[in-house]
Amino acid sequence: MITGTLINYYFHCRTQCWLHANRLNLEDNSEDVRIGKVLHEISEEKAQKAEVKIDNVKIDKLTKEYLVELKKSDSDPEAVKWQVLLYLYKLRGKGIERKGKVEYHEKNHNTKSEILELTEQNEQELLCVLEAITQLINADVPPPPKFENKCKKCAYFDYCFI
Repeated sequence: MITGTLINYYFHCRTQCWLHANRLNLEDNSEDVRIGKVLHEISEEKAQKAEVKIDNVKIDKLTKEYLVELKKSDSDPEAVKWQVLLYLYKLRGKGIERKGKVEYHEKNHNTKSEILELTEQNEQELLCVLEAITQLINADVPPPPKFENKCKKCAYFDYCFI
């Protein structure tokens, strides 16, 4: 099953997506991953309800109106958008309709948010994305890395630059 992390990685980096899906996890040594986990823990303490787990996805917060996803930065909004759309799709499958709300908690303590809705059009696009991810992660070898600037902060950096 495809998780929110996998769909995020698919848009962020196909190599990272394949590696993570095929259990080559190099994230335990990543400072950025640790920061993200701490952010989630702090936010959970503030919220009355902790993460909500539905099937294979973990939703940071669910309110009467919103499914809320917490991020430490807005560095890859396209990846986050599809992650939230996956969660909205999973909720809809359970008969729960919500809007998505992404809250970016920047280092300078600024918080900004973005509202997303699952429409018929982006639901169809999501189904195509899920099929493409399935094909990617079932491939025998990962796609070659692209070696972009964002790679320097990636937990998989050492793997790709060997």
